[in-house]
Amino acid sequence: MGKVGAGGGSPARLSALLAGAGLLVLCVPGACGGGSCCPQLPPGSAPRWAPTSRGFLRQGPRGRAAATPLPLLGRPLFAVAPGDRALSLERVPGTGASVAVAPRSGRRRRSEADPGKAERGEGASRSPRGVLRDGGQQEPGTLERDPDKATRFRMEELRLTSTTFALTGDSAHNQAMVHWSGHNSSVILILTKLYDYNLGSITESSLWRSTDYGTTYEKLNDKVGLKTILSYLYVCPTNKRKIMLLTDPEIESSLLISSNEGATYQKYRLNFYIQSLLFHPKQEDWILAYSQDQKLYSSAEFGRRWQLIQEGVVPNRFYWSVMGSNKEPDLVHLEARTVDGHSQYLTCRMQNCTEANRNKPFPGYIDPDSLIVQDDYVFVQLTSGGRPHYYVSYRRNAFAQMKLPKYALPKDMHVISTDENQVFAAVQEWNQNDTYNLYISDTRGVYFTLALENVQSSRGPEGNIMIDLYEVAGIKGMFLANKKIDNQVKTFITYNKGRDWRLLQAPDTDLRGDPVHCLLPYCSLHLHLKVSENPYTSGIIASRDTAPSIIVASGNIGSELSDSDISMFVSSDAGNSWRQIFEEEHSVLYLDQGGVLVAMKHTSLPIRHLWLSFDEGRSWSKYSFTSIPLFVDGVLGEPGEETLIMTVFGHFSHRSEWQLVKVDYKSIFDRRCAEEDYRPWQLHSQGEACIMGAKRIYKKRKSERKCMQGKYAGAMESEPCVCTEADFDCDYGYERHSNGQCLPAFWFNPSSLSKDCSLGQSYLNSTGYRKVVSNNCTDGVREQYTAKPQKCPGKAPRGLRIVTADGKLTAEQGHNVTLMVQLEEGDVQRTLIQVDFGDGIAVSYVNLSSMEDGIKHVYHNVGIFRVTVQVDNSLGSDSAVLYLHVTCPLEHVHLSLPFVTTKNKEVNATAVLWPSQVGTLTYVWWYGNNTEPLITLEGSISFKFTSEGMNTITVQVSAGNAILQDTKTIAVYEEFRSLRLSFSPNLDDYNPDIPEWRRDISRVIKKSLVEATGVPAQHILVAVLPGLPTAAELFVLPYQDPTGENKQSVEDLEQISELLIHKLNQNSVHFELKPGVQILVHAAHLTAAPLVDLTPTHSGSAMLMLLSVVFVGLAVFVIYKFKRKIPGINVYAQMQNEKEREMVSRVSHPESRAYIPQTELRRPGQLIDEKVECQLIGE
Repeated sequence: MGKVGAGGGSPARLSALLAGAGLLVLCVPGACGGGSCCPQLPPGSAPRWAPTSRGFLRQGPRGRAAATPLPLLGRPLFAVAPGDRALSLERVPGTGASVAVAPRSGRRRRSEADPGKAERGEGASRSPRGVLRDGGQQEPGTLERDPDKATRFRMEELRLTSTTFALTGDSAHNQAMVHWSGHNSSVILILTKLYDYNLGSITESSLWRSTDYGTTYEKLNDKVGLKTILSYLYVCPTNKRKIMLLTDPEIESSLLISSNEGATYQKYRLNFYIQSLLFHPKQEDWILAYSQDQKLYSSAEFGRRWQLIQEGVVPNRFYWSVMGSNKEPDLVHLEARTVDGHSQYLTCRMQNCTEANRNKPFPGYIDPDSLIVQDDYVFVQLTSGGRPHYYVSYRRNAFAQMKLPKYALPKDMHVISTDENQVFAAVQEWNQNDTYNLYISDTRGVYFTLALENVQSSRGPEGNIMIDLYEVAGIKGMFLANKKIDNQVKTFITYNKGRDWRLLQAPDTDLRGDPVHCLLPYCSLHLHLKVSENPYTSGIIASRDTAPSIIVASGNIGSELSDSDISMFVSSDAGNSWRQIFEEEHSVLYLDQGGVLVAMKHTSLPIRHLWLSFDEGRSWSKYSFTSIPLFVDGVLGEPGEETLIMTVFGHFSHRSEWQLVKVDYKSIFDRRCAEEDYRPWQLHSQGEACIMGAKRIYKKRKSERKCMQGKYAGAMESEPCVCTEADFDCDYGYERHSNGQCLPAFWFNPSSLSKDCSLGQSYLNSTGYRKVVSNNCTDGVREQYTAKPQKCPGKAPRGLRIVTADGKLTAEQGHNVTLMVQLEEGDVQRTLIQVDFGDGIAVSYVNLSSMEDGIKHVYHNVGIFRVTVQVDNSLGSDSAVLYLHVTCPLEHVHLSLPFVTTKNKEVNATAVLWPSQVGTLTYVWWYGNNTEPLITLEGSISFKFTSEGMNTITVQVSAGNAILQDTKTIAVYEEFRSLRLSFSPNLDDYNPDIPEWRRDISRVIKKSLVEATGVPAQHILVAVLPGLPTAAELFVLPYQDPTGENKQSVEDLEQISELLIHKLNQNSVHFELKPGVQILVHAAHLTAAPLVDLTPTHSGSAMLMLLSVVFVGLAVFVIYKFKRKIPGINVYAQMQNEKEREMVSRVSHPESRAYIPQTELRRPGQLIDEKVECQLIGE
C-alpha cells in the first residue's frame, strides 16, 4: 500500500502525503463543533476504518494489519486498484487547512521550535525516555561519539525542476480528487468540489484534465455539462483509460463514462442511487453496484446497462469470484437477509441470478455481517449457545469448523491475512480485553497454532478494532508487532511468520553520532504500527516491494512504546539494525523503486524544501521544489516505473486556489544504472542467512552512484537451505516448551485418529511439528519432523453424538430437520449406523461418509421425540440419544371461565389453544390480587375467590419463542340468579359467530330488558354465547351502592327475576336488528348454576324447591338411562369478553361448542323441564 504521512500539531494545518496507493481523503474533523465535517466517502471507497461489529477483519494489501472488515479492505480505496495514483483533498473553509482521514499511522507530533532550525536539521539534543545518553562527561569504557555513524545533512540548497499550475476559479472548493493512472501515461484528472458543511452536500464541482504530466490543465465542465454537479471519480483497475464519474444523487442519478482517459464522456441515467461499486479483478467491463436501498446490481457493459441481482444484500458483503478458485468468473458471492431478518450466504451468476439458480454453499443461516471471500478462502460465523463458531471453506470445498486450541474460547476474531495459502488471524480470548493473540493456520485454514500472545489493540476513529501488526513488504514471512508485557508495549519482529520473535535493537548512536546506551532486553527500539485514533497525530511506517531491505518508521527508544519523544528511524538491512534520521516527524516516500528516499516535514507552516537521500537514509540533501512557500495538502507519486514525476498539492494562502506543483526528479540522476552500479546484499536475521528456508541475495545500487534504476529486478538469486528445527512450528494440539520441544497440550490426545480413517487405509501421524507454510527448506530434519503415513488400526466407535444442524433442540412440524451424526473415533468406512427418529421411522447407513450432509427428516406430529443412533463395527458399538421437541406455531389463546361465580366456590379456568396441539407449553397464570404468578404445564387450573367484586384473570402461554396471552373478568357474589335466553330463529341468519358481534348484541339485549322492565342496569348482565342456535345467559346480580348500604336481599332478587320472566313470557322484550328485522327474546331454562347448600339457615321454601329439582333430576336420569333424547337442552361453557380474534372450530355451526372441563358439566339431576322457574343460587 502507499505511504501516507501527515503533520501539524495545530488544528489549522495538517499535511498528508501519498505515494504508491489509491486515493487519500483529507478533511477536517471537529470543524463543525466537536464532530466531523468530513462528508461520506465516495461509493466504492468503503471507509478505510469503518465501524464494525465483531467478526472477521483484515489488513490491507500491504502494510499494517488494521482490523478493518475484510470486504472493505479487500477492495482498494475508492475502488482504484493498487498501483493507481489518486488523491482526495479537503480544506477547512476560510482557513486553507487540510487534514487527513485516510489510512495513516502515527502519534502526536511535538511542538515546534524554530522552524528554520528544524528544516536545517538543527536543534537541542533530547533524551528519549529510558535511554542513557552521554552528556559530555563520558566515563571510561563508554561509547565515544562516532561522526561516521551520524546522519549527515547537506545544507547547501539545491533546486528541483518544477512547474506550478493554479486551478483558477476554484478557490472556494474545499475538496479535490486526483487520479494519475501511471504506466507512462501523461494524463492526470482532478475533480474539485465545494462541500457545504451546513447542507451536507456538494454545491459546485469542476473537472480538470492534464495531458502533459501536470504542467498544464484544461477545465472540462462544458464537456460534462455546465450544470452537472459531480460527486465522485472512478477508474477501471484493469484498464486505466476507462473513467467513470458519478453525479450528485440529490440533483440527478447519472453516470458519465469515458473510454479515452477522460477526453470525452457519455451520460447514462440510473434508476437507483449508487452507494458503492466493485470492479471485477479481470474483466474490465464487469461492475457490481450496491444501491442505497440494499439492492445489488451488475453491469457487463461498464455501467451502460444494469441488471438487478439480489435484494436485501448486506452492505460490503458481496464479492466477485476469485480466479483460480471459481470456475465461473461471473460468479458473485453475497450475504443476503431473509424476510425474517436472518442472513444467508448465496452465490449466483451475475446475469442469471434467479431463485432457481441461486446456491447456498453454507447450510442454514449465518451471523449477520460475517461473510468474507478472500483468495482461496470463504469465512462465515455462526453463534450458538452464546459462543461464536467460525467456519472456513478452502477452494470452495465443504465448510469445516476452524479449530483453535480447545480452551481459547474466542469472543472476537479478525482475519489478518490469507496470503500464500495460509490464514493469519487475531483472536481475542475469553480472558483478554485490549489485546489479541495471533494464530496461524495450516493450508486449509482449519487448524490454528499460536504465533504471538497479547498483541496490542485499540479503537479506531470510528470505533473499529485496530491490531498493532505490520507486514513488511517485499520479504515474505516478515512482520512487526507491538506486544503488551506487564502493561508495557514493546515492538517485536519475526522473519518466519511468527515462529520466532525478538525485540528491535536500538541504534548505537543518535542523529549526531552521540552514543546511545540501550541494552536488550531492558531497552530497545519501539515503532508505531497502528493508525492513529486522532486525525491530528501522525507517525508512519513504510516499506515497499521494490525496496525489500528498507523500512522507515516513527518511534522511540526506551523500555516501552511512547507517544512522546518521537523520532524517525530507518533500517536498510530489513530490520536488523536501525538509524535515526530525523528528530521530528516527516513523511518519507520511495522514489525510483526505493533507490531514493524523499522526506517532507510535518508542519503547520508553509514550506518550500524537501530532503533526498541516495544512500538509504545515511545522508540527506536539501532541495527546494517551489520558490514560494506552500501550505502542503498532499503529495502524489507517479506510478510508472521510469517516469520520475511527483505532484505536490497545496495553496499559497488560506484563500488562494489549489496550486499543483509538478516536480520532475530526472535532473538529479546522472544516467541510467548499469550492472557495475550494483552490489549484492544478502537477506539475514542477526547473521542467520536462511530465512524461510532459503538464502536470498538481492542487488542494491551502490550508495555513491546517482544513477536511475528503472525497473525493479528482484532478487539476484535464491538458494534453498537444509531444513533445521527452526523451519518447523508446533502442530495443532502441541505447545512449545522452554527446551524448544513441541509437546502435547493437556487437552489434546495425540493418539486420536481422524474420523475419516478406515481399516486398511493410511493417515498422517503427526510428529508434533509442521513446516512453516511457504518455507522452502529441503532435506535435513525434514523427514524427521514431517508427519508419517501410518496404517489405520481398527477401532471401536467412540464419542458418538447426534445433534441438529443448527444446534437447536426444536423442530417445526411439517418441516425438514437436519440431524448430524458425529463420531470422534472409529472405522467410519466399515460401520453400520442405525437412526431411529422416535416416530416409528428408522433408517440405516453403511458408513458415516454417506451422512456428511446430514440426515433430513420431517415430523408430522408434535411432541417430544427420542431420537437414537446406534453405531456398530466389528470391534464394538456406541449409541447416542437426542430428545427433540417438535412444535407448530401457536396462533391464538382463549381463556374459558364462567362470567359469574359465588364466593368461596371453586372455579375452573381453561386456556383453549389454536391449534390445539403445538408441543411443549408453559402456562403462566395471574388471578385475584396475587402478585406472584402460578406456573403450570397444564392448561387448566382451579381456584376460589373469598371476597365479592370484579376480578381479572390472565393466562400467558409460552411456546418456543412465542408468548400469547388472554385476559378475562369474572364477577364474584354471594348469591345471584341465572337464566337462559333464546331468540327468534331469524337471528341465526345474521349471526357471524364472532366475539365483536356477540358483545354488541349483548349490549342491545341488556338495553331492551332495562327498557321493558325498568330494572336498573346494575342488576343485569347479559352474555351471548358462541355457536348456533343463538343463545344468551342472563344474570340477575345483587347491587350495593358505593356507601355499602342498600344491598338487595334474596327477596329483592326474586322479585327482579319474577319481573324479568314475566316480561319475557309476555314477549315484551324485543329489539330491531336492522330496519324491518325484529328479534324477540324468550326465557329458555335455568343454567348450570351452583345449587344452594342444605343448611338450617335456608328457608323451608328453598328446601322444597331443592327437593323438586332433585325429583326432576331423577326423572331425567331414568330417561337418560333409556337413551331418550330430550330436545332443547344444551351443555355449554360460559364465555365472556372474548378478544377480537376467536378460535375457528373444525366442526359446523350447529355442532360448534367450546370445550369445558368435566367439573362444569351439569349432572342429569341438575336438568330441569321446560317450565321456566327461577332458582336461588348461593349460600
